[in-house]
Amino acid sequence: MTLKREESIGFFDSGVGGLSVLKKTLELLPNENFIYFGDSKNAPYGTKTYDEIKELTFDAVKFLLSKNVKAIVIACNTATSVAIEDLRNTYKDIPIIGIEPALKPAVELKKQGEIVIMATPVTLAEKKFAELQNKYSKIAKIRPMPCGGLAELIETGDIDGLAIHNYLEEKINILKEKEVGSIVLGCTHYPFIKEKILDFLNKDIEIIDGSLGTARQVERLLIENNIKNDSNKTGKIEIFNSSEDEKMIELSYDLLNR
Repeated sequence: MTLKREESIGFFDSGVGGLSVLKKTLELLPNENFIYFGDSKNAPYGTKTYDEIKELTFDAVKFLLSKNVKAIVIACNTATSVAIEDLRNTYKDIPIIGIEPALKPAVELKKQGEIVIMATPVTLAEKKFAELQNKYSKIAKIRPMPCGGLAELIETGDIDGLAIHNYLEEKINILKEKEVGSIVLGCTHYPFIKEKILDFLNKDIEIIDGSLGTARQVERLLIENNIKNDSNKTGKIEIFNSSEDEKMIELSYDLLNR
């Protein structure tokens, strides 16, 4: 496989969440072209089996490869947890970048209190997260917080709605009696409601997500493989979605431009 500098970088998520990672990558790499594929038809992934998630992720990667992308970002924590190793073993000729909860930067902040990891139940149950947690458990107190159903609420696009407000109020109330130093957003959907989460918290609590770290890794691998676009023009963005509802494409561009 010959990778060309002018070809697009492919992004994949189970829905619209990965747009938060794409948004950060656009800031870092404005001259690159991007193709985004959201699998909203099959969302949520967090309630599916390991094998179902892996199959759907491989199908999405095949779709992006059919568009002749030069690199692929699995901008979904759940899909990364389940499938990233097998993807890299299968497609060795193209850089494949995953995402994981940004536990390292949270630990490096050295803030007093617990580090709370908000993520889907699947992400928190997978071996990849267990390894990450074990790595830092001796130097930080880590509190996993499964947020089943939250990504689906964000997927509706009603970010300012009562359903998300009530969901967060119930979840964050659990933390009111705890000493919390930071919250890690371990699902790419969650950055879209970062301000909503802050509304329920002490303002001194830091909220961290993995978007910037992923964007920097994309840039590193483009340079390493000599495929960084050297054009001076702003790149183009194409968005695809498996859902037959055209509103998903409208919602995607809306979230990207917020």
